[in-house]
Amino acid sequence: MREILDLLSVFVLPFLIVGFVAWGLYKKVPVYEEFVAGAKEGFDVAKSIIPYLVAILFAIGMFRASGAMDALTNGLRPILSAIGFPPEVLPMAIIRPLTGSGSVGVLAEMVKTYGEDSILVKMAATMFGSSETTFYVIAVYFGAVGIRKTRHALPAGLVADLAAALLSVVVIRWMFG
Repeated sequence: MREILDLLSVFVLPFLIVGFVAWGLYKKVPVYEEFVAGAKEGFDVAKSIIPYLVAILFAIGMFRASGAMDALTNGLRPILSAIGFPPEVLPMAIIRPLTGSGSVGVLAEMVKTYGEDSILVKMAATMFGSSETTFYVIAVYFGAVGIRKTRHALPAGLVADLAAALLSVVVIRWMFG
């Protein structure tokens, strides 16, 4: 069964590409012209979100380089330990809502420090997979379409990120002791 799935996985992407083009031709859509128009629109969106990306990445870089992350982790260590939340995974809980690439860096650093099979890395990896880059999404996507008032999106996203962080710790402790 595994060999069949491996073989099929090789053909999925080409099949989808050919299928979309064939469907467009069947519907008499000028496929190439629409593709170029979409690519142009995508480039315009990319140009408009660059300032938001630069601001987020700069702020995260400054936060970590200044030692504020380490100071925050050490300052919260007694409280986090008291509630059973390992202080070592706090950087993931803080960085993940801000940026995906930054959280990949945090996770890679944790793997290097604690080893890929450590319970801390499992917690951080579960956090990574079960949470969203909330601030990034709001800054980039809302900014790209000109939305200034996010209403309930930010609080809802942050509550979901907090739930993901806490439940990642609980579930990994339950599963792996």
